[in-house]
Amino acid sequence: MTGIRIHGDGVAARCCAHLLAQAGLAVSFEATARPRLPVILLSQLAQQLIRDIFGPQARFDDAPRVCRRIVAWGANAAPVELAHEAVVVSEEILLERLGLSLPEPAAVEAAEWSVCSARPLPGSVTEHRFGSRMASTMSVELQRGAEAEACWIESLSEGWLFLITSAPGAGWLVAVGTEADELLAESRLIAPRIAARMPASGRFESAARMVSPICAPGWLACGSAAMGFDPISGDGTAQAVREAILASAVLVSVGRGGDCGELLAHYQARLTAGFQRHLAHCLKYYASGCEGGWWRREVAATERGLEWCEAQLRGHGPFRYQLNGLELQPAG
Repeated sequence: MTGIRIHGDGVAARCCAHLLAQAGLAVSFEATARPRLPVILLSQLAQQLIRDIFGPQARFDDAPRVCRRIVAWGANAAPVELAHEAVVVSEEILLERLGLSLPEPAAVEAAEWSVCSARPLPGSVTEHRFGSRMASTMSVELQRGAEAEACWIESLSEGWLFLITSAPGAGWLVAVGTEADELLAESRLIAPRIAARMPASGRFESAARMVSPICAPGWLACGSAAMGFDPISGDGTAQAVREAILASAVLVSVGRGGDCGELLAHYQARLTAGFQRHLAHCLKYYASGCEGGWWRREVAATERGLEWCEAQLRGHGPFRYQLNGLELQPAG
């Protein structure tokens, strides 16, 4: 294999580059210009996965912590406080901590493979979306009495709110469903903790999505170009790292003479199975969120997604490979 070109510059792209370079493959980048996410809630799992790849220096001990999660989920549900372990970082800081130096695209003049962690994707690719959920983000000033090192989640008749502290007296609000003004007008948990808020700084589709095919000889999709997780799961960054580990292992195996067709089929099936688990996880939340047409529509869309995943995996049979650390080996 003469080399691999990585299109994109997010977490998945950088993890792939690091792992492929460690395996002795030539890697180049084609960075894409896009706004960085202002805030990411980085779970303990995501932090551990990053340390597994980049080593103990990839730490976030100085980042603001979230130690409690306060949830009011369901019609007229009383708030419940749960222990939570995560840190809050911007995407810019997260990528800086990975400490990866990006080579110029010319470093690999004739790459045999492309890792697409950003659009566009090659070939005939269809994106499958399961839901119509829109989200907006905005920075907020917290009331003086708001709990420290906390995040709050609240379901409402036409969507849900997520509030997270990012610094003393400050935070970020994510509104999913209808407009933030409408959700806050109904809110009993989150609205009283907000003293002031800025206009929305971003608006994006937040429904779960996946492309198909996700790979073919010469390329594979990874990270946000491959699939998007519903933010209700809080697992987006960890998923991007897991995809990068598997994508890199597949390419290393191909480079060592492995069966390209079988390895790509494994990659497609593994990511589809992971997406299926994500949808099943989300379904529990949407089925119990609140009563009303918005929630019923999103439940129906999620159920369609589960049916689609089942159809994609039908006839695949047992997985022929398994990850052993960061390497892909025959199962059994």
